[in-house]
Amino acid sequence: MMASSYNAKEEDGQLSGAVGHSGAAEAKSKKPDNTAFKQQRLPAWQPILTAGTVLPAFFVIGLIFIPIGIGLFVTSNNIKEFEIDYTGVNADSPCYSCANNVSWNNTTPCLCSVDFTLDQPFESNVYMYYGLSNFYQNHRRYVKSRDDSQLYGAQSSPSKECEPYRTSDGLPIAPCGAIANSLFNDTLELYHIESNGTRNTIPLVKKGIAWWTDKHVKFRNPGENKNLTVAFQGTTKPVNWRKPVYELDPSDPDNNGFINEDFIVWMRTAALPTFRKLYRIIQKKSSTTPTLPSGNYVLDITYNYPVTSFDGRKRMILSTISWMGGKNPFLGIAYITVGSICFFLGVVLLIIHHKYDTRNHSADIPN
Repeated sequence: MMASSYNAKEEDGQLSGAVGHSGAAEAKSKKPDNTAFKQQRLPAWQPILTAGTVLPAFFVIGLIFIPIGIGLFVTSNNIKEFEIDYTGVNADSPCYSCANNVSWNNTTPCLCSVDFTLDQPFESNVYMYYGLSNFYQNHRRYVKSRDDSQLYGAQSSPSKECEPYRTSDGLPIAPCGAIANSLFNDTLELYHIESNGTRNTIPLVKKGIAWWTDKHVKFRNPGENKNLTVAFQGTTKPVNWRKPVYELDPSDPDNNGFINEDFIVWMRTAALPTFRKLYRIIQKKSSTTPTLPSGNYVLDITYNYPVTSFDGRKRMILSTISWMGGKNPFLGIAYITVGSICFFLGVVLLIIHHKYDTRNHSADIPN
């Protein structure tokens, strides 16, 4: 009787142990489901790279890239561009005194003129840019220092991202932030000098320089009141500005306030410390005469923007454009370089393949 009781207990223990072990094994199992996706049995293309497939690829890439690169390079070189530095760092520069005296707090504008000569005429439309060097618009805190909802016309308290250019004298700044506070405010005027010494003003178009989406989507003036003085009532100008935002272009209501195109262009930050931004457009008026004939010119500058404090430089650039944009030889050089390397590697690999390929081309597989 005792033996049968002992055997029954032993069988119950073995059964419970077996159940416990199987449950633990199932709980600890990390085996993926037996599906094609989890077991990596999905159909896949596994190319076998041979000389017959690799060598033609190198030659095809080379033969395609090299002509494209030559075309891009020639197109870029056909774009005419003229650049002049008017920072006034050197003592013999006509803007030297302005560079040393200008500051954000100086309300009196400084005027200087720079003479230059165009050796070749500029055909079609000519684009005038201003360029800055050693100006890091890509700094993380600088890029974040703006309020997009305010620029869209929202009449609310400026974002905290605008600090320390959020409020001034207890009033919200419009537009707030470091980007708006450092708005480029030099004024450039261009004149052509005739052979008799007459100065002819070159008309500069100030509209159409900003992206359409920026002008019509991202930037709006607050409220429905067309009187911007009333619309911006209760706000103050940025610290470094000489006039409020509603006086950027009082003569043109469609180019004033937040929708001023000079302001919109500046608010699109640059990725590199040396950059250029579109300032004006010189439109071609006659098909028989160049837009800017060769000869002598004068650039009149209202020097307001200080750059010597951060060792910066200021430039004025005149440029034509093509179907690929402005002058940029890098893309053409890159295509030519990649195509040449591929073609050269194809020749080298072809020589190596023919010289050292001693494999048995028979389809029989050796034992």
